[in-house]
Amino acid sequence: MIQCATVDNAKIVLQVDNARLAADDFKLKYENELCLRQNVESDINGLRRVLDELNLAKCDLESQIENLTEEIICLKKNHEEEMKSFQGVTGQLTVEMKAAPGNDLTEVLNNMRREYEELAEKNRRDAEARFHEACLALGQEISSGVEQIQSSKNEITELKRTVQSLEIELHAALATKKNLENSLAETEGNYCVQLGKIQDKIGALELHLCEVRTDMERQGLEYNQLLDIKTRLEKEIETYRCLLEGESIKVIKPLPVPVSKEPARRVIKTIVEELIDGKVVSQRVKQTEEKI
Repeated sequence: MIQCATVDNAKIVLQVDNARLAADDFKLKYENELCLRQNVESDINGLRRVLDELNLAKCDLESQIENLTEEIICLKKNHEEEMKSFQGVTGQLTVEMKAAPGNDLTEVLNNMRREYEELAEKNRRDAEARFHEACLALGQEISSGVEQIQSSKNEITELKRTVQSLEIELHAALATKKNLENSLAETEGNYCVQLGKIQDKIGALELHLCEVRTDMERQGLEYNQLLDIKTRLEKEIETYRCLLEGESIKVIKPLPVPVSKEPARRVIKTIVEELIDGKVVSQRVKQTEEKI
């Protein structure tokens, strides 16, 4: 059971390590996507700055056109005033000159104005085209980035769910491990208690065996003493029989019978057992001796 729990714990640790590696991989992907998004945002800010510069250039061209228009109006007023002043002069003045026809200032100004307007319109169209192209490219990049971010979010969500499930499994495995450890400790405690009881019983039996052996030795000694006494008594009886029959015999002085100076004793053994719920908890032997 402990080996199975150890194997399951090792499997769970391996799964947690794999999940941690996968989380690190997705974290790296997320950082790359975040860096890409920051680059896209910086490009957008750059395009916005370009758009602002184009707007400023457009404003400058419009202000230049307004200034040129005001100059044209001023020149027209001056020309009209000069013409009026020339018309108000008395007398007749005839001036004949052969010269090349002069350029019409109004036409020159109109041509310049038209050129400026065409140039401004061309710059505006070019700027709008570049802006639309940049917006389209940026929109595509943003859409692809949003899709990648969404997929990354989905993957992160799945990974979070996987990690949560693995954490739940890990907690369950740890609880199972704790229960197994508690059961193992309880089993060891029960076995220790039972082993202690068995050792107590073995000790009591060894003590009883020692006492029985001592009793057997003592009884053997008494038996030998009794056997000696019996032998001497038989010899004395044989001697008396010979005397009665009138035979001459050599009197053999009987040897004194060794008598134990210690009084005979009786050993009383009492086995005391403690029972709890019908089970033997402890056992001890009480020994008492009585003189006979």
